[in-house]
Amino acid sequence: MAYYSMSRPEIVSIVPTAVQSVLDVGCSEGLFGQSVKEKCNCEVWGIEPVAAAAVKAETLLDKVFTGFFEDAILNIDRTFDLICFNDVLEHMPDPYNALKLCHRLLNKNGMIIASIPNILHYQEFLNILIKRDFEYVDAGIMDRTHMRFFTKKSMIRMFEEAGYSVQIIKGLDPTRSKKMDLISLLSFGYLAEMRYPQFLLQVTTNRN
Repeated sequence: MAYYSMSRPEIVSIVPTAVQSVLDVGCSEGLFGQSVKEKCNCEVWGIEPVAAAAVKAETLLDKVFTGFFEDAILNIDRTFDLICFNDVLEHMPDPYNALKLCHRLLNKNGMIIASIPNILHYQEFLNILIKRDFEYVDAGIMDRTHMRFFTKKSMIRMFEEAGYSVQIIKGLDPTRSKKMDLISLLSFGYLAEMRYPQFLLQVTTNRN
């Protein structure tokens, strides 16, 4: 599947070159982690619940655990400069607890980078408001495997309540359309975040 074969250059671009150790949660086939290794010359470990993808990731990353996050970290007795959750937190039954567990996995000056779908993306918002429909599909914001849904505001709140400070938050893949331009114009920019299907966050622990 294409989902497992994405290198995510837009996320690699904000990974600091100084990081020396990375844990990629939901590493898929390892292409993102490989790109980070090439950029930073660092060690990358991965966690991947899909066995077939994990097998491929093992050929690219330094170490890969097959399984879910909460189980895999029981076998990890080290810390990392960076933990990545690329389109992963929304698949977890309790992403809040997962973020709290990350505190013991992060170095003192460590950080988390995450990409999270935006339920307020204008297309989904219009489907709910006008069509009065909340339809799950095979991929995208309304992926049927998503267990949690977030807005920009609730993303920030989740990290802050888990003990982190948001350093960067920016929209990804902005939608270019006349409808969205009109929504933004009529709301005087108040609904501008509806243009983005995802947000990218970089956060640091409040222990620093």
